[in-house]
Amino acid sequence: MESQKQSGPEPPIKVSTINCIDLSNPDIGESVALLKQEFMDEVFAQSKKFFYLPLNEKLKVLRNEKHRGYTPMFDEVLDPDNQVHGDYKEGYYIGVDVPENDPESEKPFNGPNVWPADGVLPGWRQTMEKFHHEALKMADKNLYFFFLQLERWERQFQGSIALALDLEVDFFDKPEVLGKPIATLRLLHYEDQFSDPAKGIYGAGAHSDFGFITLLATDDVMGLQICKDKDAKPQIWEYVTPIKGAFIVNLGDMLERWSNCMFKSTLHRVLGNGQDRYSIAFFVEPNHDCLVECLPTCKTEKSPPKFPQIRCSTYLSQRYKDTHANLSVYDKHQA
Repeated sequence: MESQKQSGPEPPIKVSTINCIDLSNPDIGESVALLKQEFMDEVFAQSKKFFYLPLNEKLKVLRNEKHRGYTPMFDEVLDPDNQVHGDYKEGYYIGVDVPENDPESEKPFNGPNVWPADGVLPGWRQTMEKFHHEALKMADKNLYFFFLQLERWERQFQGSIALALDLEVDFFDKPEVLGKPIATLRLLHYEDQFSDPAKGIYGAGAHSDFGFITLLATDDVMGLQICKDKDAKPQIWEYVTPIKGAFIVNLGDMLERWSNCMFKSTLHRVLGNGQDRYSIAFFVEPNHDCLVECLPTCKTEKSPPKFPQIRCSTYLSQRYKDTHANLSVYDKHQA
């Protein structure tokens, strides 16, 4: 489908108070030393270089069945009940690099990464590999800090909900939980379109992230919206002000299942305002075989488990299948 620029009325701007991780915060520690702003600027600059390439060049690194590589415009439909077609965005997936001769490469989301040729984008691969490595190290070493911050935020903004998981400090560091995580970097570019929810046109449809937690960095273009109470009718959407030098922390559906809804996943969407917009998402998920089920400290007689247990890779595979186009639609481009 051809993209059409819309000139519909802009929604009223309502700005949310959002929870972020400030990279300058000394509590984060030395593990973020390489994620300082100068390096993030370079990652964004390299991301733009890829998306500036002609479409035929980008399609040479089209995503594969392991979700590595380029996702074209409209590849995703995140809110099928309200969208007339897919998201007005393109992306690029990068994961933990697992060689083809490694038995672990047989698992979903495992395998070699897909890279543009060095002659096309010199130094691009090195920049992205460095970012993936440092972001994973930061998440791995600071999950407890993140949850301490969540406790403070919950008390501040909701009052009645605290961090009641009551788990040992190293619970998420256990080998069977995050010993070999599914850690995925995704570069995103939103086209310079005007969204119009009344017509079902979105930069990204309303959704919550599928996994555990997401660290999100954005450029300075407004567009991201969150809904703090996804069960409310009608839903109230608020814009998130871009903050340079910070990661926005999104809670994912897997954490909601783990905590028996004590933590709710973050419902969010993107509305285009006629400007190109770029963001970088880093998804931190448990091990492939990690069994996600209600934690013992999150259930009572009055609040039994709300979700059945499920393996991490099984859950993620189904969610990706439900929201991404079948790869067969791109066969004509690869003939």
